[in-house]
Amino acid sequence: MKLDSLQKLFVEQLQDLYSAEKQLVQALPKMAKAASSPQLQQGFTTHLEQTKGHAERLEKMFKTLGSTHGSKKCKAMEGLIAEGQEMMQEDATPEVMDAGLIAAAQRVEHYEIAGYGTVRAYARMLGQQEALRLIEQTLEEEKQTDEKLTQLAESTINVQADTGDNSTASVGKSRK
Repeated sequence: MKLDSLQKLFVEQLQDLYSAEKQLVQALPKMAKAASSPQLQQGFTTHLEQTKGHAERLEKMFKTLGSTHGSKKCKAMEGLIAEGQEMMQEDATPEVMDAGLIAAAQRVEHYEIAGYGTVRAYARMLGQQEALRLIEQTLEEEKQTDEKLTQLAESTINVQADTGDNSTASVGKSRK
């Protein structure tokens, strides 16, 4: 397809996001399994369900736009997931692995936030109100997931990785 209009670019970007979401649906269960923190495991499981919903919203948008999700593969998400897989193969303590998984997950979230922010601007310009509503809903969930990951990292996971202690009793201990 020749990209000769904002409408076509909008559809192309939605297809890229759809591919990203579908790839993430495959990756999140592996990340949950690799996590040792029950809170992080739950976070990945919760986001898996949200991600399935994001893909469904994109499918609704394609239907509304009279388009399909196409066969485009999001190479950026492929790379981000590959980095996450590399992390999961590292010889790391469980605490450090969890911190690394959060780092990988936040890179994914930031990519998605950027992508959804872009298509939100396109939807506004094109007057695609239904798509705009769905995009804003997804964008808000992506931002919330990023914030939850930050809170988990800063309150527990990174502290445990720094002290090497996997019990929550170490949270808040000062180092000498």
